[in-house]
Amino acid sequence: MEEAKQGDKVKIHFTGKTEQGDVFAASQQDEPLEFTLGEGVLLPGVEKAVAGMQTGEEKMVHLPAEEAFGPHHEELILYVEKNQFPDDFQPQPGMEFQVPQPDSSYAYFKVLGVEGERVKLDGNHPLAGCPLTFELALVAIV
Repeated sequence: MEEAKQGDKVKIHFTGKTEQGDVFAASQQDEPLEFTLGEGVLLPGVEKAVAGMQTGEEKMVHLPAEEAFGPHHEELILYVEKNQFPDDFQPQPGMEFQVPQPDSSYAYFKVLGVEGERVKLDGNHPLAGCPLTFELALVAIV
């Protein structure tokens, strides 16, 4: 039976869970995710786990935080003056927003608190510092 390899277009079902078992991402059961292995659509550790799988095979892969969204970086906790935000933006703890970057990507931030005229932000990925588990099923090699 053929094994999935770099450059193959594949269809998978997946469920991503935190260490506590909370689902943070999943494919729909009737709609598998289609992507080309090696294009970086998924985390490298997940793509590496799919490579070598055969159609119909299921697998569970555990990724330490460093191989998932990386460690939590304290230097990404920062303070920004309220006057740096648009007038219609009223930051509240727990709010999340994105800022376009020059390379067309986005930086994501979560408001941790508002202290006077300063807003405390976390620029870490929400899953930074978290080990993750992925349940994978290779539906097809297209």
